[in-house]
Amino acid sequence: MPLTLTELDSHLFECADIIRDAVDSTDYKDYILPLVYYKTISDEFEKQYQENLDEYGEDFARRPNLFDTPVIPEGYLWEDLRAVNDNVDQALNEAFDALTEENPELQGLFRADYIDADALNDDRLGKLVEHLSKYDLDRDNVPPDLLGEAYMDLVRHFAEEEGKSGGQFFTPPHIVELCVQLVDDFEDGQSFHDPTAGSGGMLIEAARYYREQGGDPSKLTFTGQEINPDIAAIARMNLSIHALSGDIEREDSLSAPQFTNGEALQRFDRVLANFPFSANWAKDDLQDDPYGRFDWAEKLPRADRGDYAFIMHMAKQLKTPNHDGVGGKAAIVIPHGVLFRKHESKYREPMLENDLVEAIVGLPENLFQNNSIPSAILVLNTDKPADREGEVQFVHAADKAFYDDLSNQNELTDEGVEHIVQSVREWTTEERVSRTVSLSEIRENDYNLNIALYVDTTEPEEDIDVREELATLRELQAERDEIEARMTQHMEALNYE
Repeated sequence: MPLTLTELDSHLFECADIIRDAVDSTDYKDYILPLVYYKTISDEFEKQYQENLDEYGEDFARRPNLFDTPVIPEGYLWEDLRAVNDNVDQALNEAFDALTEENPELQGLFRADYIDADALNDDRLGKLVEHLSKYDLDRDNVPPDLLGEAYMDLVRHFAEEEGKSGGQFFTPPHIVELCVQLVDDFEDGQSFHDPTAGSGGMLIEAARYYREQGGDPSKLTFTGQEINPDIAAIARMNLSIHALSGDIEREDSLSAPQFTNGEALQRFDRVLANFPFSANWAKDDLQDDPYGRFDWAEKLPRADRGDYAFIMHMAKQLKTPNHDGVGGKAAIVIPHGVLFRKHESKYREPMLENDLVEAIVGLPENLFQNNSIPSAILVLNTDKPADREGEVQFVHAADKAFYDDLSNQNELTDEGVEHIVQSVREWTTEERVSRTVSLSEIRENDYNLNIALYVDTTEPEEDIDVREELATLRELQAERDEIEARMTQHMEALNYE
């Protein structure tokens, strides 16, 4: 009987309990996620192997072209690992090495060394392997969508365990959903890219959304780049578990972009990103950028504030009608300062004058774990519809109508996301929420994009019913007169003057 998401989530979360205190919580993901992945592909391989055995016989059943999952080497099926009692750490290392040798495309995917973790002894690792053995995780028992969702839940769970550091590889789900929906109109054959991919959540959500809209994500391509090799490995496993076509490359996107066509950057239909806010970047090394990315002004962004370096990089990654015949869209999570910092107006001006900006959405504060900084979403479009040329849609979504106030952070609601998306799609003007603004008005404000300049963000004053307030005042005055009369009587009885 197929598992439910709740059952699968509970099953996977218990893995952390088994190794708790044996390794630091920041390392849970490094030891558990690869094992979950191994169990998944081993179960699916074994199922397909049995089918091939029945159809083609033993001599042909292991041919790689008969599988749409990584091939598990002989002697390294999950049941083989389960049978190991001594030196389990060594057996696991050998299994991952053998798997990588059999499937070169998995090179660099498994980075944990189980031998190095001294506290992960045979007992702990044996219990972990045995726990994961409880359920078959092949696609019949756990469809890729369900497994992928549970895998993302596990990644989220580990991000929460890690606290602040976990936020570096995980963007809250409702922000991801919002970014994806702000650049929709997906079609078969489109390409999606995230230059700061983290664990791959933006790409996974784009695939999920397309499937929900009746599309087939296998007809899309998903790529990303992530500087942290451990997190890049998680993103690659994430794509694989979701059965998505694509690749995650390691390296810094600004210093060493990996997705290139000769001397030019590869261009994409959609770019989705939550880059590290106001991070240091290699400005001095990129004064003469070979890809011509940082040409919006004579001076490059400050070395200790790379926000516009990332934005320019992503703008250069979008397809354009002149270059590719079609336009591209980007949804980029940004710190609010990007909208109004005075010394960065020199970057906002060309971005706006080239009519790249389609919408700006101001978000509530405290949406990110252990980070209360206000943020926004910048929507770029290299081929804006004719009726939207020379205009920008501003949405103020920081009011309580858009989010729930949780114990440790705020969270956008489903209704809040829907309201924002509708405001952008329909180009609506709504008091204290949204407004369509002409480029000429923005120009008059010296290209300042502070949302408060264009949408009234002040709290509305409550209407005062004068008659009701006067009646209340008279009641209070009468009550005070009565109290004063009683006090006078008491004072006279006590002979106080």
